[in-house]
Amino acid sequence: MPPTFLLPLAAAFLLLLLLHLHFPFASSQSYIGVNYGQVADNLPPPAATAKLLQSTAVQKVRLYGADPAIIRALANTGIGIVIGAANGDIPALASDPNSAGQWVNSNVLPFYPASSIVLVTVGNEVLLSGDQNLISQLLPAMQNVQNALNSASLGGKVKVSTVHSMSILGRSDPPSSGSFDSSHLDAMKALLQFQRGVGSPIAVNPYPFFAYQSDPRPETLAFCLFQPNAGRVDSGSGIKYMNMFDAQVDAVRSALNGIGFKDIDIMVAETGWPYKGDPNEVGASVENARAYNGNLIAHLRSMAGTPLMPGKSVDTYLFALYDEDLKPGPSSERSFGLFKPDLSMTYDVGLSKTSTTSQPQSPPSSSEKTPSGGGSPAAGQERWCVPKAGASDAQLQASLDYVCGQQGIDCGPLQPGGACFEPNTLASHAAYAMNLYFQRSDKRPWNCDFSQTAALSSNNPSYNGCNYPGGGT
Repeated sequence: MPPTFLLPLAAAFLLLLLLHLHFPFASSQSYIGVNYGQVADNLPPPAATAKLLQSTAVQKVRLYGADPAIIRALANTGIGIVIGAANGDIPALASDPNSAGQWVNSNVLPFYPASSIVLVTVGNEVLLSGDQNLISQLLPAMQNVQNALNSASLGGKVKVSTVHSMSILGRSDPPSSGSFDSSHLDAMKALLQFQRGVGSPIAVNPYPFFAYQSDPRPETLAFCLFQPNAGRVDSGSGIKYMNMFDAQVDAVRSALNGIGFKDIDIMVAETGWPYKGDPNEVGASVENARAYNGNLIAHLRSMAGTPLMPGKSVDTYLFALYDEDLKPGPSSERSFGLFKPDLSMTYDVGLSKTSTTSQPQSPPSSSEKTPSGGGSPAAGQERWCVPKAGASDAQLQASLDYVCGQQGIDCGPLQPGGACFEPNTLASHAAYAMNLYFQRSDKRPWNCDFSQTAALSSNNPSYNGCNYPGGGT
């Protein structure tokens, strides 16, 4: 018989286990959110959107305002809701506590707790605006909203933050040198001091897409898309970064640590990749958007965290749920939607609760064609990932090192005496490793890219006793 005081603990553990089995997304996916913008004239009804979200692994939704129809539609779904006070609301919220009380009374109290409002963001990228008057009003507005929440007995239940562009950083490369821009430093310190007191996260908008646009090399694209690459060593910390997302988030972490706010959590309020753009918008494509979002979700699910924040996934809100067809600016601004107005997927990134793999929802890209140019293998046909002719030794070596350095990847057959050691050539070893990575990554086409040095083939490269794993699409 175990000691009696252990029985309640055992019962509690069993209950938690049962809850996890019945509601696996409730805890394990809580860090995956999506932005729900409304600058459009063709969006589906909020009730239809709520039903769509319930069919996905998305557990949080960020609104830019506080649309009552949407908040009401999300009631009793278990989906966390971030609502926003617009930049235009800040002066009134800052100058009049009664205005903040009225805002909370109108936008939070009628819906909470049936609608799980978890965070209020006051303003969006205010520091980027350069409006010194507005910037000076941001903190008082946040304080007044917090006081109004406290008065409604919601302090600690609904938190208050604001959303920042990555331009708040004066330095971000390498990540260890991350620091806030000196022109924003005093304002940031005051905001962070407030946020430390209320326990809210700093919210930032990292976009590797823009980093790639400023450096459109194949190796940069692979680094931005979480695809196999040689990595980038931080000269300050010695850490090798394998993707741009981690590097950007850790730059914010370094900036926070550098001014004494190691205890402030980071939330990614927006990140995404457009699936189309204007001719001058390099990298905007369905293939790249699917790769970025699909691999980001896989990265978050791995719970690997970032080098400076290992073992936990940063709360991340994908941009965006739908296209917003009324947005001004380049075509990419209207081409971030994961879903279409008819609720079908723009492309599949594995968000569906029922999906097991992320199948392409669009014509194959050039990287999905066989090396002979004969097109992508037919659905259900076995396929293998092999190097393209002309791949350099340096590229092959980088791919081999990357794959064999991954946890859970067994490169034992490439060791002396292994079934695939002979022929002992870089091309042969890299070919085996590339295919192994592709097969272990749910055969996602974007994981047979390797900085545009590999492609899919329907020809089995196995030989003698060396068996290349394969599988259907």
